[in-house]
Amino acid sequence: MGAPKLDRRVFLTACTRAGIASPLLPGILYALAAQAEEKKPADKPHELAKITEEMIDRAAEMAGVGPFTAEQKAMMMGGLSDQRGGFEAVRAFHLPNDVPPAFVFHPQAAAKEHKAAECSTLPPVRGEQAITITDDGGYGHRPIPTNIEEMAFWSVLELGKAVGFGKIRSVDLTRMHLDRIKRYDAKLHFVITLLEDRAMAQAKKADEEIAAGNYRGPLHGIPWGAKDLLAVKGYPTTWGAGGFEHQMFDVDATVVERLDAAGAVLVAKLSLGALAMGDKWFGGRTRNPWNPAQGSSGSSAGAACAVAAGCVGFAMGSETLGSISSPSTRCGTTGLRPSFGLVPRTGAMALSWTMDKLGPIARSAEDCALILADIAGPDGKDISVFPGAAFGGQSVDWKKLRVGYLKSEFDVPPLLKLEEEKEGESDAARKLREGQNQEARESRARRLYDQRYERAALDKLRAMGVALIPVELPKLPWAAMSGLLTAEAAAAFDELTMTGRDHLLTEQGPEDWPNAFRVARLYPAVEYIQANRLRTVAVRQLSALFEKVDVIVTPSTDAQLIATNLTGHPALIVPNGLRGADAPRPPAIDDGDHDDIGGPGTPVSITFLAGLYQEAHLVAMGRAYQEATGFHKLHPKLEG
Repeated sequence: MGAPKLDRRVFLTACTRAGIASPLLPGILYALAAQAEEKKPADKPHELAKITEEMIDRAAEMAGVGPFTAEQKAMMMGGLSDQRGGFEAVRAFHLPNDVPPAFVFHPQAAAKEHKAAECSTLPPVRGEQAITITDDGGYGHRPIPTNIEEMAFWSVLELGKAVGFGKIRSVDLTRMHLDRIKRYDAKLHFVITLLEDRAMAQAKKADEEIAAGNYRGPLHGIPWGAKDLLAVKGYPTTWGAGGFEHQMFDVDATVVERLDAAGAVLVAKLSLGALAMGDKWFGGRTRNPWNPAQGSSGSSAGAACAVAAGCVGFAMGSETLGSISSPSTRCGTTGLRPSFGLVPRTGAMALSWTMDKLGPIARSAEDCALILADIAGPDGKDISVFPGAAFGGQSVDWKKLRVGYLKSEFDVPPLLKLEEEKEGESDAARKLREGQNQEARESRARRLYDQRYERAALDKLRAMGVALIPVELPKLPWAAMSGLLTAEAAAAFDELTMTGRDHLLTEQGPEDWPNAFRVARLYPAVEYIQANRLRTVAVRQLSALFEKVDVIVTPSTDAQLIATNLTGHPALIVPNGLRGADAPRPPAIDDGDHDDIGGPGTPVSITFLAGLYQEAHLVAMGRAYQEATGFHKLHPKLEG
């Protein structure tokens, strides 16, 4: 199918929605596109329109450079024409999503010359039993309930001990989880593909191996779910996106291979917002088990929802800029976003080659450690993985950790500066202003309410004997660097934009991928490189902070999310209680932009950060906090 015919009015409207207010920019963009479409010779359909001095003037204005003299513009003509011809030559290759750029982001290289041993003292464990399980009462001599569904909210460690000691068969545990998936998915919409036959075959094999004394470790026989950007041979990998519903790859993602090798039982491919944005996918919207009137947030929407609903023992998610943190916060699960370069992404959809990270979503920090031990380390294919990276789950004494907290993030938010009425204001402008003011008031009220839980976390840590050290993020233009993500994503899905197939994606608003990809095409290469140079500064400065403290506790908010995703530092998101009956009521419509709108009876979270490849510090601190609070044991009361 050819590209859709350009409509000037539609084009100008799209530019306005993208925040392009200058009357010159939409005009020149339309002129360039229209000339290429309408003025090419009939016998040369692929010939490009000639670049003019006027086009250079408009483009220079758009990019904030120049103005150029007539002599300079004449000199530029040949180079610009050659450059544009080069664009077309590259596009002709139709690069698939799994082809990475010829550069690699290694955050530890930008940090302050840490030696490999200092970045990761964790021994490789794959092929071994990472954590020895003995019948020492740690499983609490907890009897297997008559109703097996009461085990739906047991931890991975508890389930692992029950299966490992033959207290219950994997086939029974797997059947229970499959039945729960079928019962609750109709309401929560978290499954894209159910892998029932594969799962039951794996469970049967696990029981046979365990009975024969071939116990592979704590994940052996445990049902899990994969975010549907991970390839599984023989099944669709849809990326949650319209137009990709029947896409299949003849390989398994590395993390799928490794979890298969650990004996875990894959029961389902779980939903994600289309191309890893939000919680809306081609089959609907994944719901929050605590409040099904709302979405589960995203993009690891199905992973967090399925764990929270007791439909899998654990799940694999991914994060580029909040996709483990946000749904873990909304659904009350524990999410571990590893350091960039710890877990190979081979076989996973690429969104941003320098920011994508795969990590577990489970019930506890301890569960996440068990999973991470089996998936971390180089695979010889994803060259972004740090050669010395591994995770052995070794013990760390949390009482010896230096713990900081982002002081300004716990401070009371400043008073609002509301938009004031302007002379001659129209009724439409007044309604818009009043609506924006009301939204701002409600947002501040929610923030103030949730702060009581965040400050209570600090009080709890102090009560545990932690001497909290006030720290702050480096003062850098973090948000300005986030354009790197969109530029890489636009390249990863270039053909969607160039062919017009982006109209197949479910969401088409100003903040959604189709529009974001179009805007990103105007991101100059020089500015991309400059932002990456600033990113090197960011890695150095944030790494220097972790020379003063081992762990930082922070609200699960945007400031640290942007910073640590850019620098590749790890994060552990843990449940921090439930909002009370006096919580601000949620808005009538969940626009998917905020994680703090759950309302009464919904979860809140707190986040722990650590230095590069220091996940052991996160696990130690998170486990201690969870043992002291028990918030990770809370779960929604599902109907049906």
